[in-house]
Amino acid sequence: MSVNPQPLHFTLDEYFALEQVSEKRFEYWDGEIVCMSGGSKWHSRISGDVFVALHGQLRRRKCEAFTAEQSVKTPTAYPYRYPDVSVVCGEAKFENMMGTDALTNPTVLVEVMSPSSEKRDREDKVALYQAIDSLREYLIIAQDRPLAIHYVKQETGTWSVTETSDLTAHLTLASIHCEPALADVYHRIPFPNQ
Repeated sequence: MSVNPQPLHFTLDEYFALEQVSEKRFEYWDGEIVCMSGGSKWHSRISGDVFVALHGQLRRRKCEAFTAEQSVKTPTAYPYRYPDVSVVCGEAKFENMMGTDALTNPTVLVEVMSPSSEKRDREDKVALYQAIDSLREYLIIAQDRPLAIHYVKQETGTWSVTETSDLTAHLTLASIHCEPALADVYHRIPFPNQ
């Protein structure tokens, strides 16, 4: 007879205690603590290239890009998440949550999606991020295949979504007036049959 072990359940206090003493980043998901550090080399390259592309295009503008070290408050799933890249336009606002300064007014959020994070990035985080009033765009970049999924908040408050795997495409982030090339995001990533 095999026994399936029950997943560990942690309290928010235990999560905050871990966050305060660890050099790694963790996300809290209804009692589960998920380590956000130590991704693959492809994940690191893609998120770094996205940050560099946006940071470069935002120079001398009133917008600022942040790396994955910056937490972002998610009002419908307390306390916060660690997107791979976040951008805020205007004054960045923060809320201190048990010693962590969480950004409360992002304009754009970017996640680099791995096969193991695909469900969370494409389902769970979409709903969480879309509940942030200031958010205008959410971009998901796959690390295992050329694919960009782009959510854009419409004037009506609804969200549209487009997908592209065309490496010659530019990703138009209209809310921050940036157009990173998908080829630049993936330029050091080898894909089979490409």
